[in-house]
Amino acid sequence: LGFNSFDFKFDYKDVVDKDIQVKKTTGFNVGVVADLRLQEYINLRFEPGLYYTKRDLYYPDFTSKNDYFREVNSTYIHFPLLLKFSALRTGNVRPYLVGGLSTTLNLSSNSNSPDDNFQQKFRVKKWTNAYELGFGIDLFSEYFIFSPSIRGLFGISNELVRDNPSNGPSPWTDNVDSMKSRAILINFTFH
Repeated sequence: LGFNSFDFKFDYKDVVDKDIQVKKTTGFNVGVVADLRLQEYINLRFEPGLYYTKRDLYYPDFTSKNDYFREVNSTYIHFPLLLKFSALRTGNVRPYLVGGLSTTLNLSSNSNSPDDNFQQKFRVKKWTNAYELGFGIDLFSEYFIFSPSIRGLFGISNELVRDNPSNGPSPWTDNVDSMKSRAILINFTFH
């Protein structure tokens, strides 16, 4: 169970005066944890989950809302494979670092849609990859372990689906070299 705040990192082909602005919202995530103890202080974790988030994109140099505004709703099935490095337990507290790779299936990608920004439809790729880094603490109780954590997600692959060239030059995607997700994930795990 947790919360997320996703963003996009844009890289441009040519220098721009004004960046594409991203308005982030707080999303939520639910998932499960599979944990394999490799050594006393190292665990391999698989944490698949369902993530929901929304981002609003504001393109500069447009006057009509149909042109400058794009809403990007995303429903992700997230597949992270992580290594958890735990410190020595002190009383009922054990801090840890976590990191690894993840792949994500975007169920709301619109990647196969024939419509594009010319028809007010923003498209992203269905599958993306990222790396994740974070920290947390294990709080031990008599019946369960509560593990709050904060994690950063940094996209590796370009998510942008370019506009159809048959519509002519696109002011929305032609100058964008890559668009990658970034996120802050706050997770509350019970095990």
